[in-house]
Amino acid sequence: MSRAPATPEASAHGAVLARGAFFSTLAFLASNLRAIFMLLVARLLGSAVLGTFGLAWASMDLLSKFATLGLDYSAIAFVAKAEAADDRAGSRRIFRASLFIAVGSGLGLAFVASVLTWWFGPRFGLRPELARAASIMMLAIPGLALYRVSNALSRGMAVMHHDIYSRGLTESLGTAAALLGALALGIRELAPEIAAIVGTLASGMVAFFLAHRLYTSRPPAHGQEEDAALTQRLVRASAPIALYDLLNLGVMHIDVIMLGWFVGRAPGVTLQTLGIYAAAVQLAGGLRKVGGVFVPIFTPVVARQISSGELRAAEESYGYLARWMLAILLPVLLIFALSGGALMAIFGSSFYRGGVWVAIIGAACAINAFVGLGETILMIERPGLNLINSTVAFLAAIGLNLILIPALGPLGAAIGMLVPYSLQGILRGAEISWLLNWRWPWRALLKPWLAALLPLPVALGARLLTHGIAWEFAVAGLYLAGYLLAWRILGLEPRDRDVLEHLFKRAQPNQPQCEKVNMQ
Repeated sequence: MSRAPATPEASAHGAVLARGAFFSTLAFLASNLRAIFMLLVARLLGSAVLGTFGLAWASMDLLSKFATLGLDYSAIAFVAKAEAADDRAGSRRIFRASLFIAVGSGLGLAFVASVLTWWFGPRFGLRPELARAASIMMLAIPGLALYRVSNALSRGMAVMHHDIYSRGLTESLGTAAALLGALALGIRELAPEIAAIVGTLASGMVAFFLAHRLYTSRPPAHGQEEDAALTQRLVRASAPIALYDLLNLGVMHIDVIMLGWFVGRAPGVTLQTLGIYAAAVQLAGGLRKVGGVFVPIFTPVVARQISSGELRAAEESYGYLARWMLAILLPVLLIFALSGGALMAIFGSSFYRGGVWVAIIGAACAINAFVGLGETILMIERPGLNLINSTVAFLAAIGLNLILIPALGPLGAAIGMLVPYSLQGILRGAEISWLLNWRWPWRALLKPWLAALLPLPVALGARLLTHGIAWEFAVAGLYLAGYLLAWRILGLEPRDRDVLEHLFKRAQPNQPQCEKVNMQ
């Protein structure tokens, strides 16, 4: 039995979530343009160069967390609190202090990491070409730190669409253009790394200028002691978040990093297979980005509800977003399982062998995206538990990769990614239920599962009876058509219909102010 339709207040609240998720969805779709860059690298330079780049990027991305120091998350809450108190001068001080910390740390870290990787990478068993690429890639850290913190400062002002322009368009298209420019100049081996440096720096500059427009008014005078105290507060509040976020990113990248370390040391692990695996990570990583669609709007809303003791309202907010997430994650994941080889063949015919890998990695990324909502709940109430969960998952990932990669090669790396994310999800679910007396809205999640599973038998039967890349694409199209038909038959939840009606109806005279308050 479906729940009763939502009240007008609940519909308005759901519309706020939907509007924020809409802008984040546009950013998510734009960020996937980065696949153009990966496709160009694979097609023009081959899987070995793509594998080298994948390892270099994963190493740089992991180290960049020491530059942002958690400010890419904590700055959102700091600015939101200052704005809620109508303290615009305080918001501007947070803006300056956050960027000073991130850019200063990024510049210092980029120099040190680049030199150390260049000199000591080969001495620790890293192949010379991998050490050289990773050393050059470290120079992308300042641009990446500038982008992340600037975008967080925009989100703290409840502006969700800046990411579309900075990362979605500027980085994605700028990196591809820089790659073609480097190839035109005769640079081949390090062209992807140089292009990534240019793209991240351009993205960071665009994110900074967009955020700066929100903080343009001249603040009242204040002393250096006040700035120093604010900097200390930011660092203290961000340190725990930075630590478990570093561990989360470690779980995300450890498979590629350890697979790169095993190149030439384990059966079937070569630069070519590393490149195919990196392409699978890029393709399946789109599922992880689905979390980025919903978590930014979920965080400020659920933080206000939990802090106000409105636990049932927080559960309802979770039900909305979890249902929408599953409606995206489940069909894409099943398409990966049915037609993963054909999708991988877009990068080149040799990439077809990564079909099984992309399906397993896709399952890991889908779990990571979905349980990210639970991480947000714990970050508000029990941030220390996130640190414990991330530590357990990180250690499990290292242990599993050490065992599975020598035995199974890239398949072992994919499994070594899936198991820790599943373990992390189980831990988060149990902790939230136990500590908060949280009631999971299982019934609200039923229709996405039904819609995803109903067309599966027909598509699976067609897949087992056919062979070839063209047929795999046809099976994917058949499943997608069946999925849409299933939704047509099942219909939307009454509350989702209420949200859509509220979202698209003509605004009442007093509605904009109400929604502005809700977004804050």
